[in-house]
Amino acid sequence: MGQGASRHRRGGAAVNTATTEVERSSAADRTVLKEAAAEFARREVLPHLQAWEDAGAVPRELHARAAAAGLLGVGFEEAVGGSGGDALDTIAVQEGMLAGGASSGLMSALFTHGIAVPHIAAHGSDELKARWVTPTLAGELIGSLGITEPDGGSDVGSLRTTAVRDGDHFVINGAKTFITSATRADFVTTAVRTGGPGSGGISMIVVPTDTPGFNVDRKLGKLGWHCSDTGELSYVDVRVPVTNLVGEENAGFFYIAEQFVAERLALAVHGYGIAERSLELTAQYCRERVTFGEPLIKRQVVRHKLVEMRRQVEAAKAQAHAVAHLYVEVGVTTETIAQVCLAKETACNTASYVTDQAVQLHGGTGYMRGTEVERHYRDARLLPIGGGASEVLADLAAKLLGYTS
Repeated sequence: MGQGASRHRRGGAAVNTATTEVERSSAADRTVLKEAAAEFARREVLPHLQAWEDAGAVPRELHARAAAAGLLGVGFEEAVGGSGGDALDTIAVQEGMLAGGASSGLMSALFTHGIAVPHIAAHGSDELKARWVTPTLAGELIGSLGITEPDGGSDVGSLRTTAVRDGDHFVINGAKTFITSATRADFVTTAVRTGGPGSGGISMIVVPTDTPGFNVDRKLGKLGWHCSDTGELSYVDVRVPVTNLVGEENAGFFYIAEQFVAERLALAVHGYGIAERSLELTAQYCRERVTFGEPLIKRQVVRHKLVEMRRQVEAAKAQAHAVAHLYVEVGVTTETIAQVCLAKETACNTASYVTDQAVQLHGGTGYMRGTEVERHYRDARLLPIGGGASEVLADLAAKLLGYTS
């Protein structure tokens, strides 16, 4: 079919059935991409995931293997070492990985570059892109994003870590906490205060982790996301060249806000993705588990639970995909920011409900450590906190949607 549109009527309503060749190709490509990611997860992740959970980290070699499989560069321009694509393509990768058995924690560890390098790719110098972005997308380096501070939480505009100009260097002092991939990172894209108080005084600076004065103070234990190493960082008179500044000085808050849409959309995919995987595992278990002489799935109450789980998954997925299309079409706007807040909340609630029901329907088996639904149940608890707590995002959405006056 060419670019023309054919129109049919159903019940008096005009329905556009045209799909351009470009759209068809994109949909087909994403199907292939999703299956490739699922196969990678089944082959390279699922057999080893519990061992990585126990070890508290993902091996560095996995990054190289994911890059070789063409997964790390999706969503980044070819000019910086990526393989192109947009938010819909990155969603295809995430959905495939989760469908293949990857956990939300595994995704945060393996794809930390998704929050560590976008600011550099979008606003950094050619030197910074060549030194940090391209090798990271090749699986050779691991990056982290250093924003959250011990007293700051979601209040990015009040961060205290300072960077003071001293000749051709910045001298950085401060602390960061809850930093993903902190113990394995080769560099941290760090939010610092270079100007006055408030959001207008924030900049982004790349800090190599072998710089004197930089230290990983401790690795943090967590309820979930066990294979995703998380740490506390300190910066004591850390000197980095001014050329490590990402983009313009004091423009960092804008750069951070710009990338929050993609991060929150990714967390929404985590939510409905682990929910969908948990539903699949639970439906299969209910077919196989026999109690009182018949499979669990023969009981109406069980079937109704599965249907409700499915309903919530489908609703969360549809909402996230709608926001992704909006993001691709119009970029970061007030509407996009508000809608991604809503989509993340829907997906978080879906993950919480579905994983809870998955454990319930698995019975004692679901409560055992190492059972996949048990892992998803624990991992789901972080989603309403990460990328902006649900309460913070609800208030942000209220302001953007005009409900504050």
